[in-house]
Amino acid sequence: MKRGSIFETDGVPRLVEALPLALQHVVAMIVGCVTPAIIVSGAIPNGGMSEADKVIFIQSALVVSAVSTLIQLFPIGGKRKFGIGSGLPVIMGVSFAYVPSMQAIAAGYGVATILGAQIVGGIVAIIMGLLIKDIRKFFPPLITGTVVFTIGLSLYPTAINYMAGGVGRPDYGSWQNWFVAFLTLAVVTGLNHFGKGIFKLASILIGIIVGYIISIPFGMVDFTSVQTAGMFQAPEFMHLGVEFEISACVAIGLLFAINSIQAIGDYSATTIGSMNRTPKDKELQNGIVAYGITNIVGALFGGLPTATYSQNVGIVTTTKVINRWVLGLAAVILGCAGLMPKFSALLTTIPQCVLGGATVSVFASIAMTGMKLVASAEMNYRNSSIVGLAAALGVGVSQASAALSTFPDWVTMIFGKSPVVLATLIAVLLNVILPKPREEKIKEAEYSKKVEEKLKKDREELN
Repeated sequence: MKRGSIFETDGVPRLVEALPLALQHVVAMIVGCVTPAIIVSGAIPNGGMSEADKVIFIQSALVVSAVSTLIQLFPIGGKRKFGIGSGLPVIMGVSFAYVPSMQAIAAGYGVATILGAQIVGGIVAIIMGLLIKDIRKFFPPLITGTVVFTIGLSLYPTAINYMAGGVGRPDYGSWQNWFVAFLTLAVVTGLNHFGKGIFKLASILIGIIVGYIISIPFGMVDFTSVQTAGMFQAPEFMHLGVEFEISACVAIGLLFAINSIQAIGDYSATTIGSMNRTPKDKELQNGIVAYGITNIVGALFGGLPTATYSQNVGIVTTTKVINRWVLGLAAVILGCAGLMPKFSALLTTIPQCVLGGATVSVFASIAMTGMKLVASAEMNYRNSSIVGLAAALGVGVSQASAALSTFPDWVTMIFGKSPVVLATLIAVLLNVILPKPREEKIKEAEYSKKVEEKLKKDREELN
């Protein structure tokens, strides 16, 4: 292996340079990677998962994220036209975008149904990757922004219930829970605004550590699961099972289609911000196809849906460190953590009020990211109607799901449990149906012309 700079894509940098940069990526994303698994396991009725299965669930989240990242960094088949993986410096992790729908599915059917729907979603992502050039036009920033904004809104009740201690727990709503939650939130917010360097990047992790320590004297932490957990264990094939239910497959499949388009934004932000170029068609296609394949395989090992992590994209574009071996080392560290049950068991001991206090800011940032995407389009009457109606009907119906009680169960599961699916369908349909102002048509024509010129240039370079 030849030596390389941390500011070059290829070549192996010195370990003394690579290790702290890799740890920076791990610290920035590890909490976000395991939290969806913790939330989904808590949504299962009748006591939820056993402690042993929770540990395996978290292990799978870490290991599958690590493997998905490595495939994106070092494509199977190399950087060929039809390889598997983008070859771009990105980090993959379990995505919050699926959490609202997964909570509904977990409550109604269980985790095995989520994993079955994830396999279908992976197939959808592969198709999206192969047809990406033809499908992109249906998901402009206005539409993806509306969807992301709705996802953020739908996660707020989860954060508030966690801050209160968790629905169904004897101490739900106690002052102790709120005290620890707000203390955690204060640390996260303070570091986000006043911290620098690693303290800002690791604000959520540091907030959880502080909240965790404060919660111990209140008797909120039980180390029994850590004591009984082993030192090493690989995720088990089909341990949590796989089941297919049509309504769950539709809901998750649509989210995979949306996230496939959303991934273009992260790939573009990475290349534009750190490489001074736009992503090539083959990088987008191979990256999204790999996203689909790794999620299919991940589901068989109990790993929840993964996606590109925007916070790590931010680190890459800020530091300009694009060396794939640096990010690969981060993935290896993540994978090693996932192979240690005691570490995963320790994560299950984090009180819900601490998680709520730490993640409410994450959910807020998701909603605001959606708002930024929406604001990138002109807020004329047409676009305001699309965003307003999609968010209103999506969130409104999910908050009053009893309004669909006379419909079949599959209708309630797809449209009534999570606002994301309904909001997406309404936004896409309105964007197609409602007439566009003449000025907007001219801008779109100019943009299409630029895209065609870029594609022509890329093809000439390949030839």
